[in-house]
Amino acid sequence: MNCLLVRSFAPLLVLAALACTSASAAKRPATSASDAVADSAAPAAAAAPTPAPPLLLDPSDLGMGVAMIYHRVPNATDVAALAYYDNVQHLVLALPEWPTDFSQIEPLARVILPQGTDVIVILPGYPPSRSQASLWNMLRQPLRIVMSVDGPPVDRGLLLEMNAMRGLERVIATMEHPSRNGFERLQRPLNFRVLVP
Repeated sequence: MNCLLVRSFAPLLVLAALACTSASAAKRPATSASDAVADSAAPAAAAAPTPAPPLLLDPSDLGMGVAMIYHRVPNATDVAALAYYDNVQHLVLALPEWPTDFSQIEPLARVILPQGTDVIVILPGYPPSRSQASLWNMLRQPLRIVMSVDGPPVDRGLLLEMNAMRGLERVIATMEHPSRNGFERLQRPLNFRVLVP
């Protein structure tokens, strides 16, 4: 199974980073979505192992749970294999880029998750197009989508498309000087990260 098993003594509340570009972001701040695509397109031999996204834990929940982390959309076989793990609480999809059409996320529409398991999707940057933002509304599974971005969008109208994303739970902006300027129309929780050299 191509996944990373993470055990924690409190379940995951929010995933706070780009999953597939966090190693390169530590070396230099990402400047655009095209940089993230270029990084993900680099030869596998030269690339460092992809780290798991950091977990922020909810200290009020003392239950023991498992988060299964994938860097792709899992298929029905992957989900069936979850039965071999006790107390799976989170299926985390740390995707390297935004899906371009529904066929890429359609397997999620057909899977039956274990009772009590939620799906958390981490997406890097802003949606490249409005149609890519609306793809997620076609899924009937309950989703918690976290977007990790570098500052406010250039096109402020994009915030309206993000507000219409049914599963968007929060936006996490990596900024040297955190500010709500440019995010005024966002109707979702906004958090900031500052990368310290």
